[in-house]
Amino acid sequence: MITDRTSWAVKGADIVSELMTLINVTDEEKDLLKALQATAREQSPGLLDAFYGRLLSHGNTAEYLRNVPLEHLHATLTNWFLDIFSGDYNEQYAQKRLKIGQVHVHIGLPVRYPLAMIDVIMQYGEQVTKASSNPALAFVAFKKVLSLDIAIFNQAYEDNQLKYLAEMVGGERLARLLLSGNG
Repeated sequence: MITDRTSWAVKGADIVSELMTLINVTDEEKDLLKALQATAREQSPGLLDAFYGRLLSHGNTAEYLRNVPLEHLHATLTNWFLDIFSGDYNEQYAQKRLKIGQVHVHIGLPVRYPLAMIDVIMQYGEQVTKASSNPALAFVAFKKVLSLDIAIFNQAYEDNQLKYLAEMVGGERLARLLLSGNG
């Protein structure tokens, strides 16, 4: 039987601090990414075409885009991508990522779809990092920050699951035990 885990007590802004410590983006890596923001802006139109081209060509993902102004989605994706190259990964950064994850949860988007699109982001991020003075380290840094983003997006899904299951069973601890198959 699983006992309580210390990670279960980490909540809110502390999650970001914990993840930043775990992922360990160095100051040098932050500087490398920040220096690439203009290059990321240049790459963003291609990213938009590839990203939304794939989503719109797949029936199950296209249904989430019907009746949604694509200009707003394009701006959101562009800003998200550019923020990866901001060099500033603080609580405000994380809150923006969490909000995106919460929107995904709110519209009922299965988590498999955002995760399936990461390869598109990875491809364009790699192209951007090739323009760095240290492309290998810049790509490592990009992957770290993208991992941070994926963790935060997933946190939105986990928070939603826990919230509703905890309400149903009478507490978060029991909900966590049930989700782990040990309740």
